[in-house]
Amino acid sequence: MAATDLGGRLAALLPRRSDWSDARRSPGRDLVAGFTVAIVALPLALAFGVASGLGAQAGLATAVVAGIVAAVFGGSNLQVSGPTGAMTVVLLPVVARFGTDGVLMVGAMAGLILVVLAVSRLGRLVSYLPMPVVEGFTAGIAVVIALQQVPAALGVTGAQGDKVWQQALDALETFAAAPSAGSIGIALGVAAIMLVGARVRPGLPFSLVAVALATAAAQVLPLGAHLLGEIPSGLPAPSLAFLDPATFSAMLPSALAIAALAALESLLSATVADGMSVNHTTDPDRELFGQGLANLAAPVFGGVPATGAIARTAVNVRAGASSKVSAVVHSVVLAAIVFSAGSLVSLIPLAALAGVLFATAVQMIESASLLALARSTRSDAAVLALTFLVTVAVDLVTAVAVGVAVAVALALRAVAASARLDEVPLETGDHSAEEHALLAEHIVAYRLDGPLVFAAAHRFLLELTDVAQVRVVILRMARVSTIDATGARVLGDAIAHLERRGIVVLLSGVAADHEEVLAALGVAEDLRRRGRLFATTPAAIEHAREIVHSPGGPSPRVGPPAVASA
Repeated sequence: MAATDLGGRLAALLPRRSDWSDARRSPGRDLVAGFTVAIVALPLALAFGVASGLGAQAGLATAVVAGIVAAVFGGSNLQVSGPTGAMTVVLLPVVARFGTDGVLMVGAMAGLILVVLAVSRLGRLVSYLPMPVVEGFTAGIAVVIALQQVPAALGVTGAQGDKVWQQALDALETFAAAPSAGSIGIALGVAAIMLVGARVRPGLPFSLVAVALATAAAQVLPLGAHLLGEIPSGLPAPSLAFLDPATFSAMLPSALAIAALAALESLLSATVADGMSVNHTTDPDRELFGQGLANLAAPVFGGVPATGAIARTAVNVRAGASSKVSAVVHSVVLAAIVFSAGSLVSLIPLAALAGVLFATAVQMIESASLLALARSTRSDAAVLALTFLVTVAVDLVTAVAVGVAVAVALALRAVAASARLDEVPLETGDHSAEEHALLAEHIVAYRLDGPLVFAAAHRFLLELTDVAQVRVVILRMARVSTIDATGARVLGDAIAHLERRGIVVLLSGVAADHEEVLAALGVAEDLRRRGRLFATTPAAIEHAREIVHSPGGPSPRVGPPAVASA
């Protein structure tokens, strides 16, 4: 890679003034969201620090230092970073083999690997994840978040089990032997206040109100040891003593595993946040860059490796965050709590925080999207269900790997099944002469050949939305061999993009089974209602000419010449 090219890629990854333009829209909501996330993140940071084997201070150091660095340098306006449960599973063997300094060294190495991935522009690969995998992962993570809170909600400590569902079952058994209404009442009360409040007055910080009421109630309820407890004072002094080049080769496999987990979890978390918000899109390469720098900085202060945290990010979005300010505030508040307000926070019942995350888990699940995918095709429904089940039963990395592998296998099967050698009569041709004649009337006809599935859909979107100098686009769908949910959604996005530019889109020759997929995702119904679905291309061309020659027809757009084939 040339030095100038490398310099240009690095410059593209650095923060810019426009990153903070959203901060002026609703600074008050960003402050409230940051404070809310800090309250939720505090016990999680403490718990994950202890679970990793480095102690509570290590978790707090990660939440404070990595949280700020990833927010400033990352590519998402909504992501909140810190220690996570998935990362602790990977770290335990590293602690056993290399000790505390080994974890810090491995974390720094993983950070460097993430920076290299960002400079290599590999973050955008996440855009090729099939929609059923992302939706199944999101729903699975919501269930995992809820299951993680079951012991705290029941007032049970020391639940046993390697998986969250095993710990939840163990907690239920313990609770059934000696039931108590205090903790479960607080958890459900907090969740109810948040869910009902979000419907009645979405702009108010009901999570803070609910936690405050729960803390007051905890002073008169016999919760005892089920309060948050003593908070460590201060953060470790910065140090580079953990660096040991002699152990680099031995630690490289662990560093690669941690970097892979951090990249996957962070990019999926950002994707989930984008789906939960409006008009927010993550730059995946910049997000990897921010996570890389965060993991280079955290070990200096004794912190464990960090990733984008799905639970905290979801809380951030639901609390009304709209810019990076909320993530920075979250880290600043955590730092202030550590140094000055630990005694007050120690009074918060763990059940109240469990209630906050219960409500967050409910709000993360988009039932309409899940039902649409389940009804689209059997393959999409199978990938959705499988990804969901593996996320809950095993872990998120395995779930994504299995989901993508099955989606690819099913897509290849669909492509193979659709490949037929049919005799095409000469009079059908490819209409190239007619298409060029249509261009003079500011009408362009595209013929879609072969499968419109998740791997090909993104290229199709880029090519189609570049069309210019036209008034009407006709999409000839007769030769589309197969279409899945991602292809249908991308087609709908492309149509919406063109129509926002004033270009009318007509579809011709849509097969009945393809129309069912389009209808399941809300694409065909709108087109049919507006009379833009046609059985044949000549009928679509006739209607296009009526639109162009009508007095109120759309004006042609200025831009590069359109290419009348696809």
